[in-house]
Amino acid sequence: MKLFDLNGKCAVVVGGAGGLGQAIAQGLAEAGAKVLISSRKEDSLKKAKEEIKTETGIDVFYSVADATNEAQVEAMLEDAKNKLGGRIDILVNAQGFNKKQDALDFDIETFRQMLDANITSFMITAKHFGRHFKENGYGKIINLSSVRGKIATKGPGNAGYCATKGAVDMLTKQLASEFGPFGVTVNAIGPNITATPMMVPVFEKRAAEAGVDVETYLKQQGAGNPMRKMGKPEDIVGTAIFLAAPASDFMTGNILYPDGGLTAIG
Repeated sequence: MKLFDLNGKCAVVVGGAGGLGQAIAQGLAEAGAKVLISSRKEDSLKKAKEEIKTETGIDVFYSVADATNEAQVEAMLEDAKNKLGGRIDILVNAQGFNKKQDALDFDIETFRQMLDANITSFMITAKHFGRHFKENGYGKIINLSSVRGKIATKGPGNAGYCATKGAVDMLTKQLASEFGPFGVTVNAIGPNITATPMMVPVFEKRAAEAGVDVETYLKQQGAGNPMRKMGKPEDIVGTAIFLAAPASDFMTGNILYPDGGLTAIG
């Protein structure tokens, strides 16, 4: 299974202190990679590091950085090189946030913040890690996008999120075009709504408001896709391992959808 072996590889997961970013960081570590997670808050990074150690027995490193700040990203890259042995092979961009507002009333300052966190930060990390990868003649960039980069929601609230994820998709393709000649692949993962530990309390609250138990609520939320269920973190982790591993060395500029088939019918 050398196609999926990450032993000897070094990965940086931006946005790795929780949610899908943390799940991907843990999965890459379990597949053999040395991993560093990065986020703005040191407390969250320490918590994620401890949780990964408890789950797997594997130590990961961390580095505090705001990915929207170019100087901090440059410093984080140097820190990662020092902690991981001088060479990075894999970059995962899992940072960002979603603020739901009706487009007619969308606070423009919030919209700008979403653009900065959800897309500008991806460009900053790609720029600096891309230079490092070019020097090495090898690298893998994995961007966390969403089905909402391809299909809109039926109701209001997601103008900011859909716009930024659509931008992630096109940035992924353009970077793949530019970085391909020097041995760097750039791909994205576009999951559907996923039952991460961070989201479970939200789902429990929504289930209570709807007057149903949480399992019923989750089934209802997944009923719109062909597989009739909601995704789990491991569904996205498996895709990330594939994109980080030699198995995907000839794949670039693609967005893969672990979405239960939603984009097939959306």
